[in-house]
This record gives sequence, C-alpha cells and structure tokens, in this order.
Amino acid sequence: MTSSRPYLVRAFNEWILDNDCTPYIVVDAGVQGVQVPTEHVANGQIVLNISPGAVRGLVIGNGALEFSARFGGVPMQVFIPLQAVMAVYAKENGEGMVFGSEPGSPDPEGPEGKHGDNAGDNGQNGDRPSGRPTLKVVK
Repeated sequence: MTSSRPYLVRAFNEWILDNDCTPYIVVDAGVQGVQVPTEHVANGQIVLNISPGAVRGLVIGNGALEFSARFGGVPMQVFIPLQAVMAVYAKENGEGMVFGSEPGSPDPEGPEGKHGDNAGDNGQNGDRPSGRPTLKVVK
C-alpha cells in the first residue's frame, strides 16, 4: 500500500484550520530533497507555520508538500518530501499527530531521541510564546 502520511497531513491540516487554529509541521531537515531555510534549522529539524496567512500556494501532494513563504522578509520556495514530515499539530493547543516510522521514512525521534524546541516562524512574527506546546512520541 502507499503511505498514509500524505492523506493524514492533508486531513489534520484541514481539521486544524476548520477549528480556527494554526497548523504547524515539524520537518526533518536532513532528509534528502528537503528545501527549507537552513538558518532556521535547529537540531536537524525545523517547525513551520503552514496556515494560509503564512504561506502561498500550499500543495500537499502524495509525494511532497510545497509552498512559498517569506523568512525574515526573503521570499523562498519550500519543498518537503512527505517522509520528512515528522508531525502536524495546532499551535494553540498542541493537538495533532506525530508520525511513526514507515519504510523509507526518518525515525520520528531523530538521531538524539528527542524533539528540540526549534521554530521557524516564516518571518510572520518574531516573538515566540513561552508556553508553546511540545510533542512527545508515545509508543
């Protein structure tokens, strides 16, 4: 069977938006083919706001997620193979999903066994809320 990840990313994105929340994704920046602003990568990961107000032309295909956005005022085309998407969640309450391993996908815990607090705010807002939700892998 094909990967369920693209279908789940699309569904969670729609569900988060329908509930007036902000969809964020956690991306493994070390996966081949990932094109993200490297200056916002920390511990090999980047957190991206994919809400309609932060990105333009969001396409969540079966193989990749892509959009254009501004990072620090500089426009960039972002390309993320879907196996690099580690999680999708609502910024406001942390509701969402952390993806487990599928054949050919990265380990969701990463090489260090934990998620770092790394944010890419897409240049939309320079401040980060101090009580930001964190994600944990539950096995």
